[in-house]
Order: sequence, then structure tokens, then C-alpha cells
Amino acid sequence: MKLLEGKIALITGASRGIGHGIAVKFAEQGANVAFTYLSSVEKGQELERELQAFGVKAKGYKSDAADFKAAEELVNAVIADFGTIDVLVNNAGITRDTLLMRMSEQQWDEVINANLKSVFNLTKAVQKPMLKQRKGSIINMSSVVGIKGNAGQSNYAASKAGIIGFTKSVALELGSRNIRSNAIAPGFIETEMTAALDAKVVEGWRDSIPLKRGGTPDDVANATIFLASDMSAYITGQVINVCGGMLT
Repeated sequence: MKLLEGKIALITGASRGIGHGIAVKFAEQGANVAFTYLSSVEKGQELERELQAFGVKAKGYKSDAADFKAAEELVNAVIADFGTIDVLVNNAGITRDTLLMRMSEQQWDEVINANLKSVFNLTKAVQKPMLKQRKGSIINMSSVVGIKGNAGQSNYAASKAGIIGFTKSVALELGSRNIRSNAIAPGFIETEMTAALDAKVVEGWRDSIPLKRGGTPDDVANATIFLASDMSAYITGQVINVCGGMLT
């Protein structure tokens, strides 16, 4: 039996990188997948076909997770199309990296809205159907930067630290209804974004990690599958670091 057989999952920001990896792994494990993308309709349609090849139901929705009303409309549309939502993966996020002295109010607001407010928006929207069925798993994508901080990323670090506090609070609020809330904190994950970085910089990061490599989207997806599955039925309010030991 597949770990997510028959579960219905909603994954935000799934058109590339970690989100894409999670969506594919979920479909592989038998989940029916609703996912969001923000700009590329073509990429969304491509991912739909890729997921449907696993024999599951899959549908992409063009939606901005940072928009409160759009999040509500998205959840209503997913429930109309899929019947319910068993798993929410809040993965959508952006970076606007720069030193605090150079950071504009807009750069701060964009990151807080896309990374943190989006988690509030979607979690609030799925709360009602999950309360009704008295079960659910909410998985929020934080970052090791939200735990340790990082120069040039005060906006990003604040958003990811906020996600951890939010995750733990929701776990305390909804635990009695069998709704679990956990976070994942990825470390240095190699995606198409990191491929554009200077090779020597990337090598330096790899050398500083105990496992001597960057992570892959699959590494994060595997942890997400665990938290979405019944294997983690007694786990809530926790943060799992997927970082190759860099926080050790």
C-alpha cells in the first residue's frame, strides 16, 4: 500500500523546486494532488500531466497564496473538485535578499506577505473542512534560516521564524480535533535557483555541511510524505530540520 493512498493534498507553489518535488513524490505515493502556481500556466499544465501519469487525480490552480480572498476561493474550488482536503503543504515563498541598511519597505512587505501571511491565509481557509472531518495534516515550509538567522536575509529569516511560531500555535489549537501542524526547515537545497550561483560558493557551502552535499527536493519531499502520512499520527507542533546536519 502506498503511504498517501487516497489522500487529497493541496500544495502551494508547486511549479518548480521543492514544491515540484513534493507534488511528484505525493502522486507517486498515491495522493490526489491539487497545487498552485503563480505565473506560468504552461508549467502548471505540464505538472498536471506529470502527476496524472501516476494514475491519480491532479489539478493546478493559478492563485496567489498571499491574497486572503484568493486563498479562500482556492480552498472552495479544491473542495468542489476533490471533495475535501486531507493535507495542506504551505510551500509558496520568495526571497528579496539584501542587507537591512539597503532593504526597502517593499522588499520587507513582499517577503512577509508571500512567506508568512500566505501560511495564515491557507491554514485559516482549510481549517473549516478539516474541523468538519476531524482530521488533517498541515505542513509548513520554514527554513534553517528561520532558526539561526542569516546576514542579508532579515526579511526571509523573520518570515520563516514566524512560520515556526504559527505552526506550534496551530498545533495547540487544533490538536484536540486530530488536526496536526508541523514544520519542515530545509537547509541548503540544490534547485534550478542554486544552479545559477558561482560554483566555488556552492562548493564552500557543501564543504561546511556534515553530510558534504547539498540537499535535493526529494530529501525535503520525503520528510513531507512522512508528516502527511499516518506514520506520523502522533507528531504535531514539531520542526524537522532537513539540512544534512548543518544545524548540529
